[in-house]
Amino acid sequence: MSQERGQFSTRLGFLLIAAGCAIGLGNVWRFPYITGQYGGALFVLIYLLFLLGVGVPLLTVELSVGRASQRSIAKAFDMLESTGAKWHWNKFWLIPGSYILMSFYGLITGWLLYYFVLFATGSVEKGLTKEMAEQNFGDLLQNPLTMFVCMTTVIAVSFAVLSLGIAKGLEKFTKPVMILLLCILVFLAVRSVFLPGFAEGVEYYLKPDFSKVTGKGLLEVLWAAMGQAFFTLSVGQGSIEIFGSYIDRKHTLLPEAISIAFIDTLVALLAGFVIFPSCFSYGVQPDAGPALLFVTLNTVFSNMASGGLWGGLFFLFMLIAAMSTLVAVFESIIAICMELFGLSRRRSVIINFCIIMVISLPALLGFNVLSFIHPMGEGSVIMDLQDFLISNNVLPLGSLMFVLFITSKTGMSWPRYIEECNSGSGLKISPALYIYYRFCLPVIIGVLLIAGYVNIFG
Repeated sequence: MSQERGQFSTRLGFLLIAAGCAIGLGNVWRFPYITGQYGGALFVLIYLLFLLGVGVPLLTVELSVGRASQRSIAKAFDMLESTGAKWHWNKFWLIPGSYILMSFYGLITGWLLYYFVLFATGSVEKGLTKEMAEQNFGDLLQNPLTMFVCMTTVIAVSFAVLSLGIAKGLEKFTKPVMILLLCILVFLAVRSVFLPGFAEGVEYYLKPDFSKVTGKGLLEVLWAAMGQAFFTLSVGQGSIEIFGSYIDRKHTLLPEAISIAFIDTLVALLAGFVIFPSCFSYGVQPDAGPALLFVTLNTVFSNMASGGLWGGLFFLFMLIAAMSTLVAVFESIIAICMELFGLSRRRSVIINFCIIMVISLPALLGFNVLSFIHPMGEGSVIMDLQDFLISNNVLPLGSLMFVLFITSKTGMSWPRYIEECNSGSGLKISPALYIYYRFCLPVIIGVLLIAGYVNIFG
């Protein structure tokens, strides 16, 4: 490994940063909602089974490829494949995937910064109705200059942090902000206990409800749980893989993967304890997606006593969660350019900052100047296409390629994967799981890929 890329100075730093990459918007605007929708605690149980059976193995796969190669996805396949193999061709679509993801994720993070500033400065109107909150969010989307300033701020801060390197930049920034994120979330969850709608909200959220399972259909519930377990960990496009290249071999990879999944799930579960009691206390029906954050919860906090404080803390939590993902994927992109073109870290930061700013403009303008473009059908915007390319294509296909790579004789090979995963102290992966990795995991990923297309185009 080149000295410029460096290593994490502590195991805690690695775990918090990798978990920060996994923790993102899906933890808050999707997991709590579908948990309440698909049977509460029953859904959580099914989700945890898929998390252990699918999510954790995929984490170990990416971490093992990173640690064994000591490279990003730009060179990892080249380093580990057999002579004459073509696995390295995968980088030609995985690398663009990271750029597509960042072409809209910075914009959403900018929205979070905007609402954090509004609440922190007391600029949110008291007593908003849901219609008024929806109008306010619509006004933001029609203001490209405000969105550009907010987006530029979060992207610039992220790249500035990464320009300082791994230990002095990425780790030094992420460790305290991730600890702050967890503290804010626990504080907000505890505070929810004292809201009048706490019991009703938690009952809706977690009470086991077989009628919801039978009403939706067991297959749909299984698909939702499997999809959430898969997508929540950010596996499939190399942002987890790069962190594997920055860790030593003192510990086996299975406990690291379990720890990352545990922190990610803890954040998702606690977010529900914040959201549902708040919504039920003020008679607001919870939504999923962007509407949950920028309409539903904006309405709730504006009607609370000391709503500026609680709203400010919540959007600070969300801002940290989104920026942790932003920084993580940017690090992967920076490392890719350093390896492919021999650039210094600082030069790679400057070049990629300019690239990200340019490719983020279509998503930003898609809500206003370019709103006449409907790439996914009537009512869709440019961001919908970008999200489709990542969520329904790059992530599942990338995960499939990683699994096939570590089980193929011409790729990393199963014995080398086992050796890499089991190097160090801690829980070890049994070589007897080869059949599961080689045949079952690809089928599961394939089912998710097909189901995603059916869900959109069926």
